[in-house]
Amino acid sequence: MKISGAIVAGAALVLSLGTASAAAADRQAEPQQAPQQAPQQAQALATNFQLPFPCGQSWTGNSSASSAHQSYEIDFNRGGSANADLGDTVVAAASGTVSISSHQGSTNGFGNLVKIDHGSGWSTYYAHLDTRSVSVGQSVAQGQKIGTVGRTSKPGNNISAHLHYEVRQGTGYPSNIRRAVFNGVTFGYPNQTVTSRNCGGSSNPYTPTEVCGAGYNVIDSAALGSSGTAYLLYNSSNGNNCVTTIKHTSIGTATAVSAYLEVQGSTRKTDSGNFSYYAGPVYANAPGKCVKWGGKAGSATYDSPFEHCGS
Repeated sequence: MKISGAIVAGAALVLSLGTASAAAADRQAEPQQAPQQAPQQAQALATNFQLPFPCGQSWTGNSSASSAHQSYEIDFNRGGSANADLGDTVVAAASGTVSISSHQGSTNGFGNLVKIDHGSGWSTYYAHLDTRSVSVGQSVAQGQKIGTVGRTSKPGNNISAHLHYEVRQGTGYPSNIRRAVFNGVTFGYPNQTVTSRNCGGSSNPYTPTEVCGAGYNVIDSAALGSSGTAYLLYNSSNGNNCVTTIKHTSIGTATAVSAYLEVQGSTRKTDSGNFSYYAGPVYANAPGKCVKWGGKAGSATYDSPFEHCGS
């Protein structure tokens, strides 16, 4: 979904938690507790954390929907159905170094887990991921994509898609767990809808395939200077084309961007406005026909001829 300013377009921000399928014994045992940092230092770092989702998105968190949960654990969802969030982008809540990036197997209920160490004993956990985009030892920036929302867990543990998020300080478990702070404000336990202010990343967390959806593959692209790239994608299973323009500058800030798709003999379809990450997706069915496509970002524009006939 594209973000226009701080508004999520086209999605009802509805909590889809609380079902029996979401209950999971997602635990991560760790060694005994190490000495804590001074409260002032700990709080100073804690206030730097941001929501683990791209700038402007709104997500509802719940720390009590499952009997398996403790008060410090937050499950995040948006969308109106149990798996509406499957594949949505997850980003780093703060900069740090990846210390875990693996599927936990039968060890616990975390499934695909990324753990980021932030220094001073602080770490964040991102569990049940569908995909992981980072590896152990990698340095990540705040707002950098680290994976996608999923429903992975231990064998036999069927859950709906959500992000399980935790903040921990020190190495003890569970007494060292800290309540999450986003943009300097403690999360409103047991549940709250929060809008992400994770807007400092320099790279766009979205890919054209994420924008257009499963089954679409990039068949052409055009650089729009340094401001962005226009992409043409095709889905062979339904004969649909898709066009999106992905921004490369002013990430997280609403600026003018557009994408269009025109099937030969049909009216052009355009998505144009002030968006924070991308324009589109623009879809059209074009089996056996030529298409014209393009977009604009910043001052750069691309307009293709009629091409890709029959694809």
